[in-house]
Amino acid sequence: MKERISGAEALMRSLVAEGVDVIFGYPGGAIMPTYDALYDHRDELHHILVRHEQGAMHAAQGYARVSGRVGCAIATSGPGAMNTVTGIADAMIDSTPIVVICGQIGASLLGTDAFQEVDVIGVTQPISKWAFQIRRAEDVAWAVSRAFFIARSGRPGPVVLDFTRNAQTGLVDYEPAKVDFIRSYRPVPVPSDDIIAQAARMINESRRPLVLVGQGVELGSARAELQAFLERADMPAGCTLLGLSALPTGHRLNMGMLGMHGNLAPNVMTNQCDLLIAVGMRFDDRVTGNLNTYARQARIIHFDIDPSEIDKNVKTDLAVIGDCKQTLARVTALLQEQKHERWIESFRPYREEETRRVIEPAIHPTEGPLLMGEVVNMISEATGHEAVLVTDVGQNQMFGCRYFQYTQPRSVVTSGGCGTMGFGLPAAIGATFGAPERTVCLFVGDGGLQMTLQELGTIMEQQAPVKIILLNNNFLGNVRQWQYMFFNKRYSFTPMLNPDYERIASAYGIAARTVVDRSQLREAVEEMLHTDGPFLLQCAVKEEDDVLPMIPPGANVDEMLLEVK
Repeated sequence: MKERISGAEALMRSLVAEGVDVIFGYPGGAIMPTYDALYDHRDELHHILVRHEQGAMHAAQGYARVSGRVGCAIATSGPGAMNTVTGIADAMIDSTPIVVICGQIGASLLGTDAFQEVDVIGVTQPISKWAFQIRRAEDVAWAVSRAFFIARSGRPGPVVLDFTRNAQTGLVDYEPAKVDFIRSYRPVPVPSDDIIAQAARMINESRRPLVLVGQGVELGSARAELQAFLERADMPAGCTLLGLSALPTGHRLNMGMLGMHGNLAPNVMTNQCDLLIAVGMRFDDRVTGNLNTYARQARIIHFDIDPSEIDKNVKTDLAVIGDCKQTLARVTALLQEQKHERWIESFRPYREEETRRVIEPAIHPTEGPLLMGEVVNMISEATGHEAVLVTDVGQNQMFGCRYFQYTQPRSVVTSGGCGTMGFGLPAAIGATFGAPERTVCLFVGDGGLQMTLQELGTIMEQQAPVKIILLNNNFLGNVRQWQYMFFNKRYSFTPMLNPDYERIASAYGIAARTVVDRSQLREAVEEMLHTDGPFLLQCAVKEEDDVLPMIPPGANVDEMLLEVK
């Protein structure tokens, strides 16, 4: 006999059935029946009370990115739901699987401009994989199962459930639902044997192949398949910002980061290779630079699970559409074992030039103020290159991603396509719940930290062991760099008057220390890493430290600047 329960209780049981164990949220009027039901499921569903709904979104993203599971967040209607929008958009462009449950007024009042009514579906439909309004308790189990299936399958992304109050309080004869098929939705296309054979043939014929590694490798859990693919044909690779930990930093075929602030060698050689092989990346404008001159000399193979990405930005010669864990393995089985020693050696002069002119001065300075690069490098070394890197957005992000090193998968949590300042602190909280066995290091600037500073309250309550490294230059650093380079040094509203961050941390019961001189840095890093629980390490860094190399806006991918004049 079926049990008759409320829609809110059906939601709880459906979440448990989907394997949810952590929820990030903030209660309010329209979602109160759901929170009342949650009270009886506290042993199964660990609810993290954030201090702002945007924090819940980014925390769910951080959880999802390091765990490989679907993140879950709850908010109320109206302003609560609207505060989730930035995080939903961020998750959509970065392919992060989260399910967002928003409260809504009763179905009979929809369209009347009742208190805290907002058209959540109309707002979120363009920035989510699926947005659905639950108007009946009978639809709860089906909607939740469908939501998680869509969020995690194919190219992952955010799903929004708008949960009307009457659907929460109404009664239903509950029966678990399991959605694993949707007509017209084909999340994992399977390429033909001919396509696979053609890809292998193009690679076997190539003398100067270059592989571009994107986050799709991480999302597809295809790290081993990627390495076998690269090693079989002896192909050098560059990684996108979100794909950095898909290939260990120290792998002999890893030539570094692609894009505007990436490494010199893989960017320059993009315009010298004869075959460009993109795996799970979308040819973002920050990677390609000027599209009119991008890899014009090369044939291009694009491995991706999302057909809409094919030929969107860069015209390809062959599309291999499918799950890269399967497609890479199928192509690798047909590859001839090769050695491209001369081609790989041609990367060396560019790597050596960047090391001499940019990297060594950034990580091993001998005088002057602290530099962001040396702070990042020292912490990466102190953690054995095994920590999770979380960043906010700006110079802290670029220095963090450039000078941190990666040995483990799912080690980079950053806002890529949306570039959301304020992402870092709540995302780091989520990462500590998604990977509790790992050290989570957050690099954040003074500007981004203040955007979600209230989440220090969440850290305090949960004792989330986030190691916060504040790179404080008293500027909105990335904008300042652009103003210096392209706006005649007119620093329009980028200098920051900052509060006493140590005192703020102390008010939240978080251990803190400030470093001004590099002679103090190593000891402070050790103190941070050996302190149980959260820690704020504020580093007073050079105000006019610039991220280099840099592809100027509109320039070709091989026209990188190694210095600022």
